[in-house]
Amino acid sequence: MATQRPALTALKDPQVPVQAKLAAAWTSFMFLYIYVDYLHLYKPGVVDDILKGVVWEFQISQTFAVSALASVAIPTFMILLSTTLPARANRTVNLVVASLYIPYSAFNLAGGSWLYYYGLGLVLEVVILAFILRSAWAWPRTPSASMPEHGAPHRSPVRTGRQTHVGPPPMAGDRVVPSAGAPTSADPYP
Repeated sequence: MATQRPALTALKDPQVPVQAKLAAAWTSFMFLYIYVDYLHLYKPGVVDDILKGVVWEFQISQTFAVSALASVAIPTFMILLSTTLPARANRTVNLVVASLYIPYSAFNLAGGSWLYYYGLGLVLEVVILAFILRSAWAWPRTPSASMPEHGAPHRSPVRTGRQTHVGPPPMAGDRVVPSAGAPTSADPYP
């Protein structure tokens, strides 16, 4: 006895909200950002320099630690802000922060000896930041009340005993319908 299998259909591709795309992109950026710094520890001599109190050319101090924490905290907060800010503020903050992080990420290439490693890290980070910029820039807009959606049928206003004017002001020679009172025989909306 053979069992019947349901027919296979095409997979549904649901629309992902922009906020979720941005949060996912910032999360990906954070993983990459942290792992580039973590895997940097495997470079010969780096751990010895850290034990001597130096990271690249910088002395390890409270100022250095606070700066490093702030540079990681900003993308971390972008994950949260991308899901909680209102659309207009969300779009603006994502455009500004992603734009500022491109040159900041490029700093890793400055004076580095492992150009392939840092170059790949930079390219991957910039790809994610470009996705963030594109997603925020192309944020879907809702039509305003004064601009109906493209292709939407024109609907006359609901009559409530008064004639409601829709459209530009009447010009000389246009037929004007009374604005109050009962409909007249000249009223185009009986």
